[in-house]
Formats: sequence, structure tokens, C-alpha cells
Amino acid sequence: MSYSGIGFGLPIETSVKRKVFVSYHHGGDQAYYDAFAKAFCEVYDVIYDNSLERRVDSEDVGYVMRRIREDYVTGSSCTIVLVGKETPVRKYVDWEVKATLDKQHGLIGVQLPTAPVSLQGTISVPTRLNDNINSGYALWLSWGQITANSQQLARYIAMANVKAKKLIVNNRDRRLRNG
Repeated sequence: MSYSGIGFGLPIETSVKRKVFVSYHHGGDQAYYDAFAKAFCEVYDVIYDNSLERRVDSEDVGYVMRRIREDYVTGSSCTIVLVGKETPVRKYVDWEVKATLDKQHGLIGVQLPTAPVSLQGTISVPTRLNDNINSGYALWLSWGQITANSQQLARYIAMANVKAKKLIVNNRDRRLRNG
């Protein structure tokens, strides 16, 4: 929120849409992204990569990483990773998480209903995201929690943004291929 000093020198609150970047597997989880964007489009400026594989036509990993940082992550306050069945093995999801951590932005992982749960009760999560959930830097939430209402989502984003930067774990090699 920002304030402007209109009238009698008193601050008047004006609404500013926060930008959030949403990372997800386009082939498997587009419907969840669409539902998220529709539910929160009035409150958040939802940024997504529109399938980097098609938009950034380059084999130069450094160039692609720079485009992710500059065109998608910069200007956002938080990255939300929608984790479905295929998300853990998607290279661009890994690169988007890496770029988010390089910028020291908030990070939230969201378990989608499509994420398979093993017999032991575990869920496969992108490794870089999992490192940061385990370190305490990233939040791990369910689809129901993240979509409950815009006020609760705002609290989660605020919580993610104040996490201690020393908790960031970003030392893995980048995933070079989809699994």
C-alpha cells in the first residue's frame, strides 16, 4: 500500500497490486494456474512465464536465466510454485526457483491435488524448493490453504517475504533437462 498526502496533509491510502510470479508445469497444471489467476486477479498482478520453452528460444542457459530474472522475477514480491504430478522434474521450474532465490524474494510451494502422495505419505517436490522448505525459508502450503481467501494469501506472502535470507539454500546445479 502507498499513501499520498491529499487534503489537509493527512495520508490517504491508495491500493497497489502486489506482483506475484507463479511457476508451474504448463502441460499438467494449467487449470490450477487459471483458477488461481481468476480468483486473485483483482488483488494481485499475477505474473507467469507463458511457457518459457516457447518464448525464450535459446540453448544458452545464462541467457535464459537472465531473462527469467529480468522479465519475470524482478518486480515481483514472491514466487508461488504450484506443485503437481510432473512439476518436480521440470527444468524451467527449477530455474525459476533459482532466480527467485538469487533475488532473495519470498518463496511459497503449493501442493496441488494432482501431486501424488507415496505410501509413506511423502510428496515429490522440486529439489531446490524442497531444500528451502527444509531450511525454513520457503513456505509449504496446500491448494486449499493458498486459495482460501485473498487476506490469508496476503498473510502467507508477507510471511514468505520476511523470512531470514540466511536460510536460503541455492547451491544445487541447475536441472538441464526435464525428467
